[in-house]
Amino acid sequence: MAKFKVTGPKYAGHEIEAEENSSLLKALEDNGYVVPHLCYHEAVSTYGACRLCLVEVEKRGKRKLTTACNYPVKEGIEVHLDTDKVQTNRKVVLELLMALCPGSPDLEALAASYGVLPEDVRFPKHEGNDCILCGLCERVCREVVKANAITFSKRGDNKAVEPPFGDSSACIGCGACAYVCPVDCIKIELKDGKKYIVRWGRELELQMDPVSGAPLAPKFMLEHFRKLTNLPADFYEKAPWYQGK
Repeated sequence: MAKFKVTGPKYAGHEIEAEENSSLLKALEDNGYVVPHLCYHEAVSTYGACRLCLVEVEKRGKRKLTTACNYPVKEGIEVHLDTDKVQTNRKVVLELLMALCPGSPDLEALAASYGVLPEDVRFPKHEGNDCILCGLCERVCREVVKANAITFSKRGDNKAVEPPFGDSSACIGCGACAYVCPVDCIKIELKDGKKYIVRWGRELELQMDPVSGAPLAPKFMLEHFRKLTNLPADFYEKAPWYQGK
């Protein structure tokens, strides 16, 4: 464990304790401090893509601006929150994100809470784009679901998140990508006994409850998790609600 101090314009000096080398952002959030972020989720590895979780870290008398999500907790450091430097840089980051993903209600609401409005954006807007390239969907698909159905592709202005080689057949339709997306750009539709992951162009038949007729889950997803957890091949067939693959 390691102890460190937290200070800033809105905060009196406060010493907190957290596991050494753990995420500084998680330690701050666990102790009630509010640090904005879009690309961080404790279920997956840190990536530092959105740059919103900026803080100033002081170590041996020297300060530096850094992202809190991938900065390790260390004994004796001092973390400065919401300083003028942090606020100024965070507003620029919000402008860049709004330029990358113009018209996003979720992003605009977050930016407005820091005094940044759409008309304040000074950078060229990527009209028609609705993804901030945070990578959360890719990481949750690869690290948690273990389907590897999404990846980064291309470079520069053409960089995108999409199924590898445009082939969405590995998508199991679990919806984890839509759940973690911070700007709600991955849409899911349920109709006619099927589940549609609109962004990836994936359509999967749903297993229905024979009693209520309500949809349970995509059959492809059930089979994926059966194999992932080493359940016997006839596991679902023995369940009273299962109607075959």
